[in-house]
Amino acid sequence: MSLAPRAVFVHRTTEYEALLARHGTHGQAAFFLSSRGRGIEDVRERHERNRRALAEVAAAVPLQWRQARVERADLDRFLFGPEDVVVVVGQDGLVANVAKYLDGQPVIGIDTDPGRNAGVLVRHRAADARALLAAVDRTGADELTMVEAVTDDTQRLLALNEIYLGPPGHQTARYTLTVENPEPATEPQASSGVLVGTGTGATGWLRSLWQQSASALPLPVPTDPRLAWFVREAWPSPTTGTTRVEGVLSAGQSLHLTVESDRLVAFGDGMESDALELTWGQTVRVGVARTALRLVG
Repeated sequence: MSLAPRAVFVHRTTEYEALLARHGTHGQAAFFLSSRGRGIEDVRERHERNRRALAEVAAAVPLQWRQARVERADLDRFLFGPEDVVVVVGQDGLVANVAKYLDGQPVIGIDTDPGRNAGVLVRHRAADARALLAAVDRTGADELTMVEAVTDDTQRLLALNEIYLGPPGHQTARYTLTVENPEPATEPQASSGVLVGTGTGATGWLRSLWQQSASALPLPVPTDPRLAWFVREAWPSPTTGTTRVEGVLSAGQSLHLTVESDRLVAFGDGMESDALELTWGQTVRVGVARTALRLVG
């Protein structure tokens, strides 16, 4: 007999909860904020809205389903199952945080603070949860393209927005970049890193690089099976070039980076704590991921 579906609620510690954990009491947290010209009531109200939304969505789960909750900080230790329906309760960024740990499970984004969130990925309100959960198998879902990095020792990293490859601090990254376009083209480079992103990420960090470089590249949209990539602050020298600093990768194409520094890192969607460590001589390949994020309408 197959398992009943499990609703997995993904949430994160609110600012109010973090303040209480740091300062001990509401009064001490209020004093801390007031000393910096801020009030605590707005912070607490956002916390209450978040908790109410989480409770309302949990109450909407069909009785025969199972339930689980996971906080953002624990995502890398949580085991998602194929029968899970993932309900993200919070901000758009929380959807990106959980996407790398999924393999085709449907995701429902619940916006806990309409007006403050862009609502690009958390598209629904808590009041919609009952109908969405009851019809999740029949509701259309967007297949959002993801980006993956795979090292030559088979480590794999997934991201919904972008993957950054570069130095962990403010040093210069040295590497050899190989681009399939369509024939391989190679260039030694020194830069502050390489960013490879999806159409979902094209509204954030990727777009800032695109604008900064006055690029004419057509950025992908979230469902396009294409990626855009940019080299940050490439440095010309007798041994390093700057001719290959941007491009587009279609499905099946990839960008190869061979490390020529003591240590580089690769991390996705801003989660530096969950990074791949890259050492001298190691090669990493970046391209369109085999899996996509199924975001319910």
